[in-house]
Amino acid sequence: MAENYTDTGVEDAPSPELDYHALNAQLNLYDADGRIQFDADRAAARQYFLQHVNQNTVFFHDLEEKLKYLVDEGYYEKHVLDQYDFADIKELYKQAYAHKFRFPTFLGAFKYYTSYTLKTFDGKRYLERFEDRVAMVSLYLARGDIELARAFVDEIMTGRFQPATPTFLNAGKAARGELVSCFLLRIEDNMESIARGINSALQLSKRGGGVALQLTNLREAGAPIKKIQNQSSGVVPVMKLLEDSFSYANQLGARQGAGAVYLHAHHPDIMQFLDTKRENADEKIRIKTLSLGVVIPDITFELARKNEDMYLFSPYDVERVYGVPFSEISVTEKYHEMVDDGRIHKRKINARRFFQTIAEIQFESGYPYIVFEDTVNKANPIKGRITMSNLCSEILQVSEASTYNDDLSYSHVGKDISCNLGSLNIAKTMDSPDFSKTIEMAIRGLTAVSDLSDIGSVPSIARGNAMSHAIGLGQMNLHGYLAREHVHYGSEEALDFTNVYFMTVLFEAIKASCKIARERGETFEGFEESKYASGEFFRKYIDEEWAPTTDKCRELLAASSIKVPTQADWEALAADVAKYGMYNQNLQAVPPTGSISYINNSTSSIHPIVSRVEIRKEGKIGRVYYPAPYMSNENLQYYQDAYEIGPEKIIDTYAVATQHVDQGLSLTLFYPDTVTTRDLNKSYIYAWRKGIKTLYYMRLRQMALEGTEVEGCVSCML
Repeated sequence: MAENYTDTGVEDAPSPELDYHALNAQLNLYDADGRIQFDADRAAARQYFLQHVNQNTVFFHDLEEKLKYLVDEGYYEKHVLDQYDFADIKELYKQAYAHKFRFPTFLGAFKYYTSYTLKTFDGKRYLERFEDRVAMVSLYLARGDIELARAFVDEIMTGRFQPATPTFLNAGKAARGELVSCFLLRIEDNMESIARGINSALQLSKRGGGVALQLTNLREAGAPIKKIQNQSSGVVPVMKLLEDSFSYANQLGARQGAGAVYLHAHHPDIMQFLDTKRENADEKIRIKTLSLGVVIPDITFELARKNEDMYLFSPYDVERVYGVPFSEISVTEKYHEMVDDGRIHKRKINARRFFQTIAEIQFESGYPYIVFEDTVNKANPIKGRITMSNLCSEILQVSEASTYNDDLSYSHVGKDISCNLGSLNIAKTMDSPDFSKTIEMAIRGLTAVSDLSDIGSVPSIARGNAMSHAIGLGQMNLHGYLAREHVHYGSEEALDFTNVYFMTVLFEAIKASCKIARERGETFEGFEESKYASGEFFRKYIDEEWAPTTDKCRELLAASSIKVPTQADWEALAADVAKYGMYNQNLQAVPPTGSISYINNSTSSIHPIVSRVEIRKEGKIGRVYYPAPYMSNENLQYYQDAYEIGPEKIIDTYAVATQHVDQGLSLTLFYPDTVTTRDLNKSYIYAWRKGIKTLYYMRLRQMALEGTEVEGCVSCML
C-alpha cells in the first residue's frame, strides 16, 4: 500500500517553474483566439499538488503505520476502526484509491486541502488525501458494516453523493465538531425560555452549527408584564442579546457564530424588526450579523391585493385567548375572528406598505428571508405546525415547545430541530449504474448522521432528533447537468426533467426509509398520525400519471438507470409504507451548497450559475477563479447566468421541484441593477402563487462585486 501514500495526485504535470496561482488566473484571460483557457486551470490543479500538497504531506510506509499513528497521536477515534477487521479496512482504502480520483479544478483541490483534510495539530502538514477522508467518513457512517462502507466509498468517490461539510469534515476525527449543519430553536414568551434559548444558541454555535430561533411568541414592546402595562421591551433587545452571543461563540476564532431569527408578519414588532437591518438604523437597534426571516400567511397577500390595512396582534393576548402560543394559530383562518375580538390588543399598518418595506430592506441588506406559512403547512405531511425555518430557509419541520422550572431545568423537554444534510450531484446521479441504489445509500448515510448525533447539551434538540430521525437529502449541479446535455436552464425541457427527476428521487427516498423501518422494526415517532400512514400523501401520485412530456426529457431518462415510477408503483409503495412505516420523519431539503459544490465540481444547489467563471476571494491566496462545471468553449450558450435568466425562470424551476420535496428549497433570486421595489413585490407574489415555500436571499448584480464572495449560510452552504 505504500504507493498509495506517495501518489502525487497529478497526471502529465506541467513544468515546476509555473505557479499554480498564476495558472488559475489565466481563466480570467482569453487566449489569442478569444477562448477561455480551461486547460490552464486543470494545469493549476496539477501544479498545486506538485508545488504544495505533495511537499506538505506526511509520508507513511503503509496503511497500518498510518492508521496506528493517527490513532495513537489522537487524530482518529479508535473505536471507529475497532469495528472492522484490518484486512477489510485495507481493502476499503484500496477501493477508494482505485477510483484514480483527480480534482478537475484548482479551487476544488484548494478547498479540500484548506477546509476538509486532516492536518497536523500545528496546521502545517497534511495527514489525509481525499481518498483517506472518504474512507474514514464511510467507515464512520457504516458503523461496522463493511459492505455498507464499501457502498459509501463508491457513492462518494464517484461524486454521486456528497456529505455536508460538518459530516465530511468531522467524521472519524478525535478532535471534532458535530456532524450536523444547523439547528432550529423555539423561544416562548417567558424569561426562562429566553435565557435557555440564548444558552442553547451558545452551546450549539460553539460546536459548529448555525442556529435559527423563532421569536414570534414573544410579547411585543409595551405589552404588560404581570398585568403591569407598558413593561415589555419586545423582540429587538432579545435580537441584540442573540447577536452578541453568536459573536462571542466564534468557534475557536475560525468564524463568527451564525444565527437567524424569524418573526411573524402579524407580530406588532414587525416593522421595528425589519428596521434593524436598515443601513441608517440607530446603533442601539441595528442588527449587523444576525439573519432575519419573516413568516407570511396567505391573508397578508389578500389584504395587500385589496390595498387594505393589516392588523398586528398581541402574542400575549392571543395566547391568553386561545390557550396556545401565537405561532400555533393559523392567522389566515383566525384573522377576522381576532380582529373582532376585543380581548386581543391590535394595531394596524398598510399591507402594501409592509411589502414595500420588505423590498426596501432587501435592497439594503438582502434580508429578510420569507416563509410562506400557509403553503408550507398545507404541504406538511406531519401532524403539527411548521412555524419557522433555518439559516438557509430549506428546513421545514414541526417543533414542540419546552417548559422550564424556575432554576431553568426542564419541566417538559420539547422538540427542537437539527439539520442532517448531504447532497446528490444530479449529473453524477444520472450517470449512476444503479439510480435506486444511489438514492438508498444517500438515505442510509444521512440516517447514520442522525443516529450518531446526540447533542446532549441541548436536550430539546437531542429529543427532537431521536423522535424524528429527520434528514435533508439535497441536490446540486442541476445547471451543470442541463448544460452538459445541451438544455437551457428554465426551458420547457429543463422543467420537465426537473419535475420527473425530483419525483423519482422522492419515490426512491420513501422506499429506502420504508426499507430501513422494516429492517429495524421502528418508525419515526408520530408516523401513525402522518399523511404517509393514512395514504393521503400518495394520492396525487396514484390518481394522476407523472411522466415526461418532452422528447428531450425522455431521451435523458433513457440514457440513465432511472426507472420512473408508475401509478401502480406508487400504489404498491403506499401499501408498503402503511404496513412497515417510515424511519425518517423528513427526507429532503435542498440547501445552498457552497464548499462541497467546489470539491464536487458542481453548480450550486439547483440555482443557475452566477458567472461562467466565478471569482472568489480565498484567504491569503486572494482571487481564485472557478469555471462552471462541464463548460467548454463550444457550449457557452447553455451557461447564461442567474442575472440573465431572471427570477421567473428560477421560480419556475423551484416550483416544479418543490412539489416533490417534503421540506424546503433554499431559493435565492437574482436581479439586474435596474430592478425596482415594485419588481421585487411582483416576485414575492409570483413565487407565492407558484407554490414556493420559502425565499432565501435577494441578490442585485451590483451586490455581487467582482472579486468578492457573497456571504451566505455558513452552515448549510456546506
